[in-house]
Amino acid sequence: MRIGKLAEMTGVSRDALRMYEARGLLRSERSANGYRDFSEGSDQLVGYIKTAQALGFTLAEIGKDLPALTAGGLPASEVEVILRRKLDEIDARLAGLTDLRVQLAARLEQVCPLAKV
Repeated sequence: MRIGKLAEMTGVSRDALRMYEARGLLRSERSANGYRDFSEGSDQLVGYIKTAQALGFTLAEIGKDLPALTAGGLPASEVEVILRRKLDEIDARLAGLTDLRVQLAARLEQVCPLAKV
């Protein structure tokens, strides 16, 4: 299927699809006139990429697990490990943001908020 059809089916822009291809997340064959031709199932792969991004995974992280996914899927235990690792990462970022918020709130109480404490 051509890039326009894949974009329409998935709700992902043509530019994003080209970027996915450039990063090795998606593959196409080139026709004689240079048009991209994506294989059946590419829409499912794009759906996986979109879902993973919505869950906070970077394209680099998605690319790391993509070969196992396309080779027959990841066992549920491996998916659980990946999701727990991402959850731990988010928890750590939340803790860091909470600390930052406390520091900023304390600075508001000072006469000169940007003075070294």
